[in-house]
Amino acid sequence: MSENKQGYYVPTPSIWPIVGSLALLSLAIGATLLFNDLKGGLPMLGIGFAILVYMLFGWFGTVIRESESGRYNRQVDTSFRWSMSWFIFSEVMFFSAFFGALFYARVISVPMLATQKLLWPNFVASWPSSGPYLTNAFRPMQAWGIPAINTLILLTSGATLTWAHWGLVKNNRVQLKLGLLVTVLLGLSFVTLQAHEYLHAAFSLSTGVYGCTFFMLTGFHGLHVMLGTTMLIVMLVRSLKGHFTPEHHFAFEAAAWYWHFVDVVWLLLFIFVYWL
Repeated sequence: MSENKQGYYVPTPSIWPIVGSLALLSLAIGATLLFNDLKGGLPMLGIGFAILVYMLFGWFGTVIRESESGRYNRQVDTSFRWSMSWFIFSEVMFFSAFFGALFYARVISVPMLATQKLLWPNFVASWPSSGPYLTNAFRPMQAWGIPAINTLILLTSGATLTWAHWGLVKNNRVQLKLGLLVTVLLGLSFVTLQAHEYLHAAFSLSTGVYGCTFFMLTGFHGLHVMLGTTMLIVMLVRSLKGHFTPEHHFAFEAAAWYWHFVDVVWLLLFIFVYWL
């Protein structure tokens, strides 16, 4: 049935879901031990992470080989597109929760707590707020420095990735590879600059609600940039190996969708976290 282009594709039995479950179980056990200051937490986390990496290489490698062998039909392509769409939607809801927390803290919670002068006489209603038990003397992150440069970097990376996609559609392999290479370098530059920003921040995750929301939002976005860059590196390696055709390249499109989503989230972060 897998060779029938009109039939419903049924994959062969695979061990990778079980291996992935074992990796997640090991990570959960390791995190539990570590959070409770028990022995074996870090080794268990390391084992879980190693199993997870092994699973990712094995499972994705299987999918890539099946795709390049021509076994996938139009029904599989449609399933992949719906799956990636729902995955990105779940990411939208994930960041919406954090933006909602930022809005609640900034617009509702901080002004309300500032009225409780008997409980917190030193609390200041202005944003950023470091909390009722700390002073508001710390310097918040400025928008027109590294964040503005990172905004330019991500916007440029979106353009170079689109340019690479145009090259793939036109079967221009040089344009495809060059565009992907430049996009990967821009992604790595973004992560490097954000790490520099974190190292020189005048506050931390524990600096009241401002520090908490800032590092949660920008930190999770940074992790997504790292994941997106990893996806693009895989696309670049596959392109160098001659994978993808103008008619058959959804893996590239999926990575591009994810990268453009990361771009949009950063624009919202720049406006609501850094600028306003």
